[in-house]
Amino acid sequence: MQFLDDISNFFVSSAHADTGSAAAGGGYNMIIMFAVFILFMYFGIFRPQNKKAREQRDLLGSLKEGDEVMTAGGIVGKIAKLNDNFVVLFLNDNVQITMQKSSIVNALPKGTLKSL
Repeated sequence: MQFLDDISNFFVSSAHADTGSAAAGGGYNMIIMFAVFILFMYFGIFRPQNKKAREQRDLLGSLKEGDEVMTAGGIVGKIAKLNDNFVVLFLNDNVQITMQKSSIVNALPKGTLKSL
């Protein structure tokens, strides 16, 4: 029986009454942990997300007629017409499609369509 008590005491520590002196520093520890958590959230989530949104906004702002682009669905084409919200893409000589401007995810180097 003593053996089981020794094993249980090894894995489960005994509770001791708080004298008050250790509890005084507990508030500062919580504030520090909260600050570290906020910093992690900023540098791990918000900042990269804002950076990606800014890059997408810059890409959409720099588009012009004749640029070769790729859409979110993987369609590759050349911009024929461009306005504030929509883009007309030439897929080949006979086929053109109208898409939302926000669906463009990548601008391709010139000559990409000819090499396909």
